[in-house]
Amino acid sequence: MDNLINIIGNNLGKIRKEKGYSLAQIAQLTGVSKSMLAQIEKGKKTPTVTTLWKIANGLNVSLSLLMMEPQPSVQIMQVDNSPHLIEDDGKYMTCPFIPFDEETKFEVYKMDLKPGGIHRSNPHSKGIKEYVFVSTGNIEIEIEDKVYKASGGEAVVFPGDVYHTYKNVGENTVSTFVLLFYHNR
Repeated sequence: MDNLINIIGNNLGKIRKEKGYSLAQIAQLTGVSKSMLAQIEKGKKTPTVTTLWKIANGLNVSLSLLMMEPQPSVQIMQVDNSPHLIEDDGKYMTCPFIPFDEETKFEVYKMDLKPGGIHRSNPHSKGIKEYVFVSTGNIEIEIEDKVYKASGGEAVVFPGDVYHTYKNVGENTVSTFVLLFYHNR
C-alpha cells in the first residue's frame, strides 16, 4: 500500500503542476481540504475511494490516472499487479485493470464485493457512462432510488454521473469488471 500512496501522491503533484493549480485551487475544485491534498501529495495520507473520486472529478481526470504508473504502449494487464483499494472492512475491493486512454476514452476496473459488501458511489463527471460486467455472483445496483439485479454473465449499463450503490446480498463473492466511458473527454 505504501507504493500506491506514493504513486497517487506523485501523480497528483504532476497533474497539479501540469494544470498550473495551487493546492488551494484544487481544494476548491474537489471539495477536499488543502491540508488533506498536501498530505496525499507528500505520500503521508491514504485517501479513501470517495476522496480519490472527488479529486479525479474535480480535476476532470480519470481515477486510474491518479493510481497508475505510466505504462508502455503494448502491455499485458494483470489484476494481481494493480494497486488495490479496499474498504467496508475488506468487503469491497477495486483496482484499475485497464488505465484510462485518451484515444479510446475509457478505463476498466476490477471490483469484488464479498457477501454483505456495499459500496456507495458519488456521481462521476458529467457524461460518463458506466458498464458493469458481472463475472460471478449476484449484484444489486441502486441507481437513483431504483434497484437493478444482475448475475454472472450479465451486464448493467447506466449513466455514471448519478448516485449509485453496489450491494452483494448473496452468499458468494460478486466479481465484476466496470468500464467507465468518458464521452466528453
